[in-house]
Amino acid sequence: MAKIKRNSHKILYRKYSSNLKYVMMVITVFIITLFLPKQPRFRYEFERNKVWMNKDLISPFSFAILKTNPQVTTDKKNALKDVLPVYQLDPEVTANALEEFSNEFDIKWKSTQLDEKDKVLYKNQGYKILKDIYDRGIIGLNVKHLGGAKNYDFSLMSHNVGKDRNTQDVFTAETALLYFRSNFKAPNQVMADLVANLAEDHITPNIIYDERLTQVIQDNTVNNVSTTKGMVQKGELIVAKNDVITDEIYQKLESYKATYDAQTKTIGSRTLVYVGQVVLVAFILTILMSFLFLFRKDIFADNRQLSLILIVTTGMLLALTWALKMNIASLYYIPFCVVPIIIRILFDTRLALYLHMLVILIAGFFVANSFEFVFYQVTAGMVAIFSIKNFVKRERFLVSALFILLAYFVAFVGIALLREGSLRDIEWINFVPFIFSVLLSLLAYPLIYLFERIFGITSDVALIELTNTNNKLLRELAFKAPGTFQHSLQVANLAEAAIFKIGGNSVLVRAGALYHDIGKVDNPQYFIENQNTAVSPHDKLPYEQSAQIIIQHVHKGIEILRKNQIPEAIIDFIRTHHGNTRVDYFYQSFLKNSPEKFVDENIFRYPGPIPFSKETGVLMLADSVEAASRSLKNPDAQNINDLVERIINYKLEQNQLDDCDLTLKDIETIKLIFKTMLMSIYHVRIDYQQIL
Repeated sequence: MAKIKRNSHKILYRKYSSNLKYVMMVITVFIITLFLPKQPRFRYEFERNKVWMNKDLISPFSFAILKTNPQVTTDKKNALKDVLPVYQLDPEVTANALEEFSNEFDIKWKSTQLDEKDKVLYKNQGYKILKDIYDRGIIGLNVKHLGGAKNYDFSLMSHNVGKDRNTQDVFTAETALLYFRSNFKAPNQVMADLVANLAEDHITPNIIYDERLTQVIQDNTVNNVSTTKGMVQKGELIVAKNDVITDEIYQKLESYKATYDAQTKTIGSRTLVYVGQVVLVAFILTILMSFLFLFRKDIFADNRQLSLILIVTTGMLLALTWALKMNIASLYYIPFCVVPIIIRILFDTRLALYLHMLVILIAGFFVANSFEFVFYQVTAGMVAIFSIKNFVKRERFLVSALFILLAYFVAFVGIALLREGSLRDIEWINFVPFIFSVLLSLLAYPLIYLFERIFGITSDVALIELTNTNNKLLRELAFKAPGTFQHSLQVANLAEAAIFKIGGNSVLVRAGALYHDIGKVDNPQYFIENQNTAVSPHDKLPYEQSAQIIIQHVHKGIEILRKNQIPEAIIDFIRTHHGNTRVDYFYQSFLKNSPEKFVDENIFRYPGPIPFSKETGVLMLADSVEAASRSLKNPDAQNINDLVERIINYKLEQNQLDDCDLTLKDIETIKLIFKTMLMSIYHVRIDYQQIL
């Protein structure tokens, strides 16, 4: 069996990486469509008290008109009022009570030494009265059923036959005792009290509340309440074009929609619905991929960045699917603004806006009032993107959240006024989901940190942390190579001012400038800005070796940053800040002092590549201009002007700016900013006429 090489997976990845993005796209389409609702979508959207703008709607089938939820609730309450509490007549209680009364009567009579000849007479009299009481019934009153009244109706069950009765038609324990006392005739008080007390001990309710049966009857009654009122026949007009949707028409439309949804679940083809979803989602993602291919080739070529974009898109749409299946009160609880915030901070404004709109377009197919939904989310997303355009402080997240909330509020009030025509009729409780959505959008902050770590993408947040001069690497640079550190600070100021003016990532260019010469910490004494004596260590070295030491700071800088896990976006500034130019001082010195020797120009040339972005191009110019300005013996306005013009023109002649996006107008702006700032640094009175 052939042995698999240890790095075969990396070889396969490089070989098929161009096809991997299409596999990821197919998987994304499958995951998104797998969980979306599978019934056909109702084609009409409507609102109460709005004009029906579609053509006349004729019912294609007969359907029942559903009652509104408040109507059904009211009908159920009314139906429950007619349900009487159920009481059971228990004959065993009667039989036991009469038997015990008869037995205890004999014992009591004997203990009182009354005349035995009267016992049977009074025993039969008491027994008969007590039996009459039980035959009429003794009820145990329930305070819940009284409801503040003296009596209430109930249903009396006897031998599975129910009769409607009232509590005043039967005895309670108290009224039964009074009845016994008033009807029992005794020759003396002793006998009357004896028999009455005995009867009191055996007066027990035989009409007992049956809670279980009552609940069953109530449940059946509630379940049997009709949820419909009338019918719409097939071919009947539901609503005509330009009619105002009244409450009655609105309920017909709701009933039509409910019946349509119910029928399509059983009749409509779920397979064809799924095919439609696949077509739409695949179409949207194809547009996204086309956008990246045409305008962001760097992202399109990077499968890590592409997978991040697809994960964010899929995650948001899965959150929508979950909300639809859970039937939450409002879909506006979902923080859709998380998508543009994450993409804006990790990538750029244009991609953030574009991706947000695509996500909202997909979501719009599965929500009610889709135009209103799209309006809310697109406007809020745009505000979210614009509010973090210059992300230099973490507090910007809170400011962004406030702007998003304000955007939602303005849209909410505007739509409410458009719909209701009155401030008093606005249901402010409906704004609560937007507040929760904004609070949940703050989850973007930990997600950004997580995505940075997983996908190796550098955000402005990370760049801000890197520009802190208390950073370990920058403190080491300041200690070992103080001249280089000061040079880096000045380059950072020049480059940041220029990129801010012409447009670009000022935080990125500042971070790149601070680290671009970090490789000089290895041999700082070989660089002129760190030399404190007139004797240079290069004086004892061949020109070729000196050139290699100077060039080596690029390789060393890349090694140091990668060892400390600094993002590749910063390393790019080290690789490109000298482009593929020559170390001219040592090259010219070699030609001058050894004209007879063959010279390999590559020994004196930086490895490159040349700058490939605005930021790296500006840094190259700032680095060269700042370094050259230190050699000016008389840094007046004319000398600084000539220096900047000569350095930048030389870079253009050497084709060092061919791959970056700097225009001629940008270069002229950069020249002006460099001249102005250098004159300020060297305290030169600025003569703008001379500069221009």
